[in-house]
Amino acid sequence: MLLAAAGTVGFHYIEHWSWFDCFYMVITTFTTIGYQEVHPLSHAGRVFNSFLIITGVSLLFVMIGALTQALLEFELVKVFGKRRMERELAGLKDHYIICGAGRVGASVAQELARKPCPFVIIESDEKALAQFDPKWLVLIGDAANEKVLRDAGISNALGLVAATTTDATNIYIVLTARSLNPKLKIIARASAEPAQKHLKTAGADVVISPYAAAGHRIAQSFLRPNVLDFLDIATARSGTFEMIIEEIRVASGSRLSQATVGSSGIHHQFGIMILAIRRADGETRFNPIAQDAIRAGDYLIAMGEPSQLARLEALAAQSAARVP
Repeated sequence: MLLAAAGTVGFHYIEHWSWFDCFYMVITTFTTIGYQEVHPLSHAGRVFNSFLIITGVSLLFVMIGALTQALLEFELVKVFGKRRMERELAGLKDHYIICGAGRVGASVAQELARKPCPFVIIESDEKALAQFDPKWLVLIGDAANEKVLRDAGISNALGLVAATTTDATNIYIVLTARSLNPKLKIIARASAEPAQKHLKTAGADVVISPYAAAGHRIAQSFLRPNVLDFLDIATARSGTFEMIIEEIRVASGSRLSQATVGSSGIHHQFGIMILAIRRADGETRFNPIAQDAIRAGDYLIAMGEPSQLARLEALAAQSAARVP
């Protein structure tokens, strides 16, 4: 545009043409149409026009090339990115599906990524995904749609989070997801208190209200500040804390499945405290004694150093035949 303006002004003062004739001359030169000159050019006009031809046409070709390259790269990134995502989604197993990329969904994704655990995010608004790590798997679509949930690998998923901003959408997501995978663990977000009952009826295993949770936390900060601080430290995943709380599953055939809390040596070998044992049938043994048996399929709610908990988790997953 600047060059076109300069050319128009140059022809006007060199050849003394009208402004429109000067502008028309510049346009025919830049676009290489090849029309004849508007008026015969003087020697100075030809020198000036030669400069315009070389500069303007070169600049125009560079702009066309840059635009073509940008469009081609954009399309290639979209195509290859979509194919990569499809391949990764096809190979997903024992993952989690997050429906909704709002504040709640984003927080869930960050926690799962910190673990790390495999997950995929479903969101209908592509703009909402700009805040996320580009390495995260995302699926653009309606989470209440059966095809979209199947594309997200719901049949092989461990759990689903219905975290959209409207309760009606979350209820429909829960209904659809439960029909596609009856064994799926579903956690739903509820904004209004009446929606909690409907979400439970629809098939949600756990219903969480962010507003109720925030109110409870604020009240506990007044009433039991030390307990709350301890829980924050023990369940935190950031920073450098000496003790955290973790749940560890005891695999079938593990040496721990043939022992009691006392004979397992968990406290003496790892310096870990067993706070509770969650049985496979749902029974929970709080503050278990030394004689309480550890069975295959149990979850040990344990507190200790992260490195020691990692060792215990590896031991609980190993077969007794492999443990020296």
